[in-house]
Amino acid sequence: MLLPVLAVIAGLVLLVWSADKFIDGAAATSRWLGLSPLLIGMLVIGFGTSAPEMMVSVLAALQGSPGLAVGNAYGSNIANIGLVLGLVALLAPLAVHSSVIRKEMPVLMMVTVLTGVILLDGFVARWEAAMILLILGGFMTLSILQSRAQKDDALMDEVSDSLDSQPMSRGAALGWTLTGLVVLIGSSRLLVWGAVDIATAFGVSELVIGLTVVAIGTSLPELASSVSALRRKEHDMVLGNVVGSNLFNTLGVVGLAGVITPIEAGPDVLTRDWIVMTVMTLLMIIFAFSWRGRPRKINRLEGGILLALFVAYTTYMVSMVIA
Repeated sequence: MLLPVLAVIAGLVLLVWSADKFIDGAAATSRWLGLSPLLIGMLVIGFGTSAPEMMVSVLAALQGSPGLAVGNAYGSNIANIGLVLGLVALLAPLAVHSSVIRKEMPVLMMVTVLTGVILLDGFVARWEAAMILLILGGFMTLSILQSRAQKDDALMDEVSDSLDSQPMSRGAALGWTLTGLVVLIGSSRLLVWGAVDIATAFGVSELVIGLTVVAIGTSLPELASSVSALRRKEHDMVLGNVVGSNLFNTLGVVGLAGVITPIEAGPDVLTRDWIVMTVMTLLMIIFAFSWRGRPRKINRLEGGILLALFVAYTTYMVSMVIA
């Protein structure tokens, strides 16, 4: 039992480090390639923070553990909103200025509802997984077109400032991108192996392990990048990270895992985990949306509500393992 526990701890540490290096390298490489700061913020950074979830879920699916894959995706969405956004807003109210992010949030809500429809029969077939991957492809295409048409946005300015504060040569950018990716793959394999062994030893489902230990671990890059962005007062990047990551988790992570092997999701996924994820997504939109056209702040009370929901959900999941 000691070896799997050490594997999970080592896997999580290496996962956080490699994800950070991969995102920094990928963002700098994208700038060298001439991508606009807005597109880097919308896709490279926002979706790059989901690289750990993608690696873990794909490897879990390849190793015949689809429950771990879907648990990781939905659990990470819950952790991103409750732990990451809730904690950051509790530390300092988040001002939301970006019109791009406000447009992405209703899309996130729609794809979240779509996944609930797919889960009604407790099964994610390959064709359903392929369909949500196509939706992700369509969204990315629209994002590219939108970034070209959008002349100015708060997210664009924050990404530019962030990249300017950490200049990187072309060689260093490519080097850190490749290094981060290699370590990301290796640490994901280590984490999946340890998590599956622990689940087997304790007699709990891989879904529960994915929703708790693995989900929180793979959300640590979002937490680290969000706290860093908060220190630089880049509030839109915090929300952009969470929304972009959750979009990719819901569509890309589950889609890739489901294409590799059909996912058998028990009734609890829909009646418990999906409902919690959907409620927290709706609350995030209500808290962040500018209903009267003025910049909106996610205040400390609202951040505390999101964090309290996450703590309550995680406590309940842990109690299931201990009981």
